[in-house]
Amino acid sequence: MSLPDPGQGGAAKGRPPSSSHRRAWLGILPFAVFALAFMILPASALLVGSFQDPQGGFTLANLAHLARPDILKSYLVTMEVSLVTALAGGLFGLLMAYAVTVGGLPRSLRSGLLTFSGVASNFAGVPLAFAFIATMGRVGMVTVVLRTVFGINLYAHGFNLYSFWGLCLTYLYFQLPLMVLVITPALDGMKKEWREASQSLGASGIRYWIHIGLPILTPPLLSCMILLFGNAFGAYATAYALTGGLLNLVPILIGAQIQGDVLHDPNLGYALAFGMVIVMTACILAYTALQKRASRWLR
Repeated sequence: MSLPDPGQGGAAKGRPPSSSHRRAWLGILPFAVFALAFMILPASALLVGSFQDPQGGFTLANLAHLARPDILKSYLVTMEVSLVTALAGGLFGLLMAYAVTVGGLPRSLRSGLLTFSGVASNFAGVPLAFAFIATMGRVGMVTVVLRTVFGINLYAHGFNLYSFWGLCLTYLYFQLPLMVLVITPALDGMKKEWREASQSLGASGIRYWIHIGLPILTPPLLSCMILLFGNAFGAYATAYALTGGLLNLVPILIGAQIQGDVLHDPNLGYALAFGMVIVMTACILAYTALQKRASRWLR
């Protein structure tokens, strides 16, 4: 048997990329064009517009306006909605995912839940707002049935779909299934050998979760909640269609500054969007760091 010629190997290393290799790089060209047209160029325009006045001159006034009490309040309300829906969606989504993975429920139920979660996590915007108005609005189906059949008037008892908590309830429709989708792989990565080893050493189920299960799940759980926070923080169409601008959220305020007839200040809107980009960047960095730590247990 003849050995390979070292000279041939060196020639192979120095050989220019083949046509198939170049075609493989062409496969990512559509994504690169899409990212350039709809992510990089708009983000660059936001950055430049944040430091311009209406005449195109350089100014720091737009960023200084971010410290106004009404704008700070809008960021606070937006973060509160995002935090509430991230915590509630994360907790209940974790319980649902646990029930169909580690909990041992029938596999058909798991398949149905994941299929529904894949659809519901992308059902947002005006259709979702209309669905909740038709269901739980003042003359919605559920509201009318509860009032006429059971004598329960939700709105007389303080419930209001068009308020802060009503918006949080609506957001949970896509936050909860998104949590199910992103936390299921982490739960699938929990090896049975870990539980069996802890039981053989005399540990109870509670001690297993305290000392093994929860420490392993904490990084992916936190990363999933950060993802939910960012998902709710940037939502616009659902909140606007449901509340009509009654809640002072940052995305709604940006729309009012860019498209409004009264509050028309596009450069301030760019600065508001730039502030959102900073918050979202922090979320992405934290999510990436936690995902790297969580991936150690999935190898």
